[in-house]
Parts: sequence; structure tokens; C-alpha cells
Amino acid sequence: MPGIMGIIHKDHGVHEARTNIDMMVKSMLHERFYSSGIYRDEHLGLSAGWVCHKDSFSDCLPIWNERKDICLVYCGEDFSIEAEALTLKSRGHRFNSGDASSIIHLYEEMEDDFLQKLNGCFSGLLVDYRTNRVLLFNDRFGLGRIYYYENDRSFYFASEAKSLLRILPELRELDLTALAELFSYGCPLENRTVFSKVRLLPGGSKWSFYKHQSMDKGNYFKREEWENQPRLDEKQYYERFIQIYPGVLQRYFQGQQTVGISLTGGIDTRMIMAWAPCLPFKLPCYTFSGVYRDCADVKIAGKVALACQQRHEIIRINKDFFSEFPALAKRSIYFSDGTMDVSGSAELYVNRKAREIAPVRLTGNYGDQIIRGVIGFKPLNLCPEIFENQFSMRINGARQAHIPDGGNPLSFFCTKQVPWYHYPRHALETSQLTIRSPFLDNDLVSLAFQAPDSCRDLRTSLRLIYDGDRSLAKIPTDRGFTLSSTPLIGTARRLVQAFTKKAEYAYDYGMPQWLTKLDNTLSAIHLEKLFLGRHKYYHFRVWYRNELKNYVKNIILDSRTLKRPYLKGNELEKLVHAHISGLNNYTQEIHWILTSELLQRHFIEKS
Repeated sequence: MPGIMGIIHKDHGVHEARTNIDMMVKSMLHERFYSSGIYRDEHLGLSAGWVCHKDSFSDCLPIWNERKDICLVYCGEDFSIEAEALTLKSRGHRFNSGDASSIIHLYEEMEDDFLQKLNGCFSGLLVDYRTNRVLLFNDRFGLGRIYYYENDRSFYFASEAKSLLRILPELRELDLTALAELFSYGCPLENRTVFSKVRLLPGGSKWSFYKHQSMDKGNYFKREEWENQPRLDEKQYYERFIQIYPGVLQRYFQGQQTVGISLTGGIDTRMIMAWAPCLPFKLPCYTFSGVYRDCADVKIAGKVALACQQRHEIIRINKDFFSEFPALAKRSIYFSDGTMDVSGSAELYVNRKAREIAPVRLTGNYGDQIIRGVIGFKPLNLCPEIFENQFSMRINGARQAHIPDGGNPLSFFCTKQVPWYHYPRHALETSQLTIRSPFLDNDLVSLAFQAPDSCRDLRTSLRLIYDGDRSLAKIPTDRGFTLSSTPLIGTARRLVQAFTKKAEYAYDYGMPQWLTKLDNTLSAIHLEKLFLGRHKYYHFRVWYRNELKNYVKNIILDSRTLKRPYLKGNELEKLVHAHISGLNNYTQEIHWILTSELLQRHFIEKS
């Protein structure tokens, strides 16, 4: 994914860093549509580089002020600067509209307080020659991820861990605690990484480095700024939401590149469409679908797009996905530094096709959590028999230690769940597209902390859709909800959608072990064609048994995998044979064993 990287020397060893920074940049050049560059300053002992999407908001680096005494490397986007642009220009600053060149002038006017203004997912490096200071920072959620490592001579940082591993082979060592957390929750926790000596900058960081001196590890944002706001009543909250929401959306449709929206049948993209500031047939809309049928998202999204007078396309997973799966799985692990599991192969496949429609993808991601307070963070509960006893105890310990406590669930989501659990998919998607979600906008998140509990419900969201576009409120969601409908019809519709969704889950990931044997007995009549594809567009339980079974056997039953010290090889063999033969359902276990093995081979063992 796009990002920054660099080395800040504590001594005068900058000459040897020239080759290193070249290698760090090259390790992150995954696609032909990336731009890159390098900036060095031997006086400050700094070597820095960047990778970004061509023609994106950040494709203007490095950025200098008029006096050439401040330099900025910035990766990501910012949705605050339009409001500041007129003021900056009135004060004599010169910059381009629509890119990151204005941000450096915000720093000139506000110094470090400029970080409070930035609104988006980003990471950045600022060099102030007036004070000989280097400032390293990221967004308040930590989605602009920065990995770092420090030794006696230098401080190393990068948006991708592989950039550090490329020049520091001693970092190619697994952290077993983090690996146990990966098997527990699908992600390392507490700003750990799967690499034992590599850590993560917390969200909202501003770390200052002075010439060959010590650093100051500070932060510019604390969650108490959200939490300590007064609560609003229902009327105040709704009026405030309606007041700011159109302006928030306006920001996310701006820019020099074409914006497309990945429509679903759910609430959150509907909330965007109901208030979208776009002309007819000017907003590309598309929906992901699978191999069996048009899913509910496709059918409903098509109606939504038609009601909004927008074109709608279907991006399908075709049969070529299965032949491409080995390469897609490897890239999913590699692009995300081993944080995304191999199911990301399907995400990578459809997002590549989405880029052909528009380089910017607008999504409804995080609406459930920010607007309605849904916090879906729970253990994976993988089969314990496949893990070595001591390592299994680590997994149990991680599972017990990190269950969300009784604090503010929205704070937990913003400061922990987003940067740890949601980052992997964000990283994978960002490797292909510029990803935008208005539901992580600073103004909306701040308001969400003021919402009364009574407004964190589906009815409030449906009312917002109705007040934006009444025609969209009449189209049932993928769960069968509308703001108002005949009670009998509405109840029947919701029951049907709930049944088909649960039936699909039960036939796929969630199939109970006792039912797999019956399904295997009836395999000749292909029940998957009856249940699958109604709500989801990928179905790995069936695929691991059929189209992908040879890949699963080649990787997991390989002697290298079976001899991993944290696994029980004989139990793993039984598990794979039981799944492929249809006797049991071990989809999640296969996901994460494949993931950990590809992580081992492409990060730990590969030179």
C-alpha cells in the first residue's frame, strides 16, 4: 500500500543509508500505477522516501514552503484543507488546489496545532530547518500505519514492515505473543506486530527528532477529547447531524480523480446516496458479486442506483479467481505484511477490477460502528488440538486478556478495533485504490460521542435516509428493513432475509460439524447452489473442499508447515483431510494456517 519510509541517524552514518532507502522504497512498489521518490539530508542525518498512487492527493512530493526552510512528505488524504484554503491564500501562501501542497502552509500558520486540523487517514514526515527538527506523525485512528525499529545508531520507520525487513534481516523473527493474538482475534494487539522487534506508532502520534539528539515521543490527540463532550438529547443530536452531514459528504466527493461508490444493500451506503452531492450519471456505482447468483447486495444496489439516476455495474468473482488464487493469496499476505488472512484474495480480486471503474472508492465502512455502536470484536475460537500445548496456552491467555471491558465501546472501536482489527482490510484495499469513508470524518466521529443511546438504532439511520431521499427509504435493505411498511409484509420480508442470511452462513463458514456429514452425503445434488451467493460473494468452506483443495494440501500438508514448533503436525493433517473429505468444517482454521504459513515463507524465511 502507499506510504512513507525512512531512516533518522543518531550519528553521521547517512552515506550508508543511500542504498538502504532505495531498497526500502522498492520493497513497497507493488503496482505500476504507483509513484515514488526519495529525499535525503546529510546535515540532519535523514533519508526518507515515499510511495503513492499516481495523480492522488499525495502525488506532489516533496512539498516545500516558499522560503524552502520547511519540507513535508505526506501520504494519505485530508478533508479539512478546503475550509482553510481561502484563509491561507489571503495570507499570501501559494499552493495547488486538490493536493497536499497546502498542508505545509497550515503548519507555518499553526505550528504543531496543524495536526489537530488534519482530517483523514494519513502519515507524514515534516522537516523544519528553522529548528533542525524532524516530525513524524499519523492520523488519530492509526490507519496511516507506521512500523518502527530503533537501535543504537538509527531510528527506522515505514508504512510497511517489509520495508524494514528488507534492510534489517535481524528483524525477521516471529513474536509468538503476537502470533497467538493473530490466532485469537485475527490481529496482533496493543500496537504489537508479528515481528518481535518491530512496533507500531500509536494513532495520533507526533514524534520529534532533533539533530543527532534524543527524540520526544508525544501525541497531539487523546480520546478524552471525544469522551469528555456533553451528551445531546435526541432532538439536539438529530438536528446537529442533519446540519453537518451534507457538508461532510461534500468533502468526500471532491478531488481531481474520479470517485466511485461500492454500493451494498445495507444502510450505510444508502445514507451516503440519500445525501450525495452528485449530478445524474456522474457517480460510478458498482457492487461485488460471486459465482453462484446475483446476491442481495447486487439486486438492491441496482434499485438504489436507478432511483438516484446513476449507472450501476456488477463486479463478479469469475472462475479465473481459482486459477489466480495462489498468486492472490500470496499478494494478500505480502501487501498487508501478514495482517490480512488469505480470504483477502477475494477482496484483492474485486478491488483490482474496481480500479478500472474509478481510482477512488467511496464506501460505507464503519457506519455500523460509528453511527449505531455495533462493536464486532470477538475471538476466532479455532480448534485448539492443532496447536502445541504451550502455544495453545498463549492463545487462551490472549483471548482472556483482551475481551473489551465495560468502558466506552465507541472509544474501544476508534482507538483499538480500527487500528488493529480493521487495518488489514484497509491496507489491502488501499494497495489498489484510494479508500474513503465519511463515517471516519473527524466531525462525524466527534458528534457520535455526543449521541444519546436511544439514537444508536436502525430507525434513526432509516429516518436519515428518508429525510435525504424519500424514494430510497422505500427500498428494503438487505435485512428487509424500511422506515415504514405494512406490518405483516414488513415482518415477512425481514424473516425471509434473516433466514436466507443465516442459512447461507450455516452452509458456509458456520456449518456445524454434525451437518457437514449430511451435506457430504448429499453432495451429488450440489446444495451449495441453493444456499450460497444470496448475501456473500465468496465461500471458502466449499472452495477449500473443491476448487482450492490441491492448494490447501500443497501448503498445509507440506513438511515445512507440519514441522512448525507451534503446531501439531499430525492433528493438522487430520484436520485438512476431514475438511476436504466433507466430514468436518474447518474453514477458519485453514484460513489462518495458510496465512501464518505464507507469513513464515515470505517474511521470515525469504531473503
